[in-house]
Amino acid sequence: MYANLLGNESGRIIFDGELFIASSGQILAQNKRFSFQNFNLIYHDFELKNDKLISTGKPNILQSETKETEFYKAAALGLFDYLRKSKSKCFVLSLSGGADSTVCALLVRKMIDLGIEELGTESFLAKLSLNIELGTTNIEPSTVNQQLTTQLLHCAYQSTSNSSEDTFTSAKELAEEIGATFYNWEIDSALDIYTSTIEKAIDSKLTWAKDDLALQNIQARVRAPFIWYLANLKNGLLLTTSNRSEGDVGYCTMDGDTAGGLAPISGVDKDFIRQWLVWAEKEFGFISLRHVNNLKPSAELRPLEAKQTDESDLMPYSLIVQIEQLAIHDRLSPKQVFETLRSKGEYTENSLKEYVKKFYRLWQRNQWKRERLAPGFHLDEFNVDPKTWCRFPILSGGYEDEMLDF
Repeated sequence: MYANLLGNESGRIIFDGELFIASSGQILAQNKRFSFQNFNLIYHDFELKNDKLISTGKPNILQSETKETEFYKAAALGLFDYLRKSKSKCFVLSLSGGADSTVCALLVRKMIDLGIEELGTESFLAKLSLNIELGTTNIEPSTVNQQLTTQLLHCAYQSTSNSSEDTFTSAKELAEEIGATFYNWEIDSALDIYTSTIEKAIDSKLTWAKDDLALQNIQARVRAPFIWYLANLKNGLLLTTSNRSEGDVGYCTMDGDTAGGLAPISGVDKDFIRQWLVWAEKEFGFISLRHVNNLKPSAELRPLEAKQTDESDLMPYSLIVQIEQLAIHDRLSPKQVFETLRSKGEYTENSLKEYVKKFYRLWQRNQWKRERLAPGFHLDEFNVDPKTWCRFPILSGGYEDEMLDF
């Protein structure tokens, strides 16, 4: 007989609550994992014959679940327990219309769907210690689940002149379809105050040609106070949308898009997130997902004519996944990583060499960011959380000697 813990026990680890009874190498009874109940119970009938236990009950075996299904069920249970144990009243999210924030919004909606399916609306709200009256909002969603999403998820699209109509449409239609409360405001006026103040102080005009990184980062940082403001007003838990691939290479702005109290997808890579959204569009039937699934991931921090994309700034996300597996999980040297990937023949030797070097350079430079990221769920076989899995010095030699080998 086997029994596991159930739920988000302490903030990061999510236990599936699996139970099974087995005999002579055969599983005879299993429970439904990731339950929203306080506990589960299973049983199976045996008879004792000639000092041996003989199964007399009918086996109750459940089909194994896919990685896509396990991901959203585990994350949904984690969010549910985090919400109730932190005594928060709702979730707040800066919804950019991109893949990461879209996934976070969907996970909240699936938390509601799964919780109500198993517990019922009254028990679901009672476990969260929430007193919500349904049917009292200005928005009139068609289902109880949508009405609860309106109360439990508050999203904001914070636009600048660099934001596209495509991402606004993606964010707005998703929020409307799942039932989330949706706010939309522009931050250009706040940006102008910051920019004009610093230009006056340094007596120099800022330009994209010489001040690219600073002009990108300030946009992300100006968004943070607004979304924190909303979270405080709603007594909500602010979700940050950083994924593991961004954590690998530091493709995030500290005190900007990393602002928040919980990072639910920081333990999974961006390539999986993009694949999961395509799967989710078909599995859940949310029509609005067609928008994000047709977009190339972009921070949208440079002027639109620059046509900024994440992968042009970094490298293909599918390659980051391969490199991180070899470099971080398997702990191979830069040369070993390069030789392993070169044998696959997916990239030219010169481009692959530059990508591997870039990964290691960005990895070692951005440990200080990983030290400051919000707590995240452990959902994959490894993660880059320095507090619990992947310790690395903040200051180091930067692999300079190791990268001289190739």
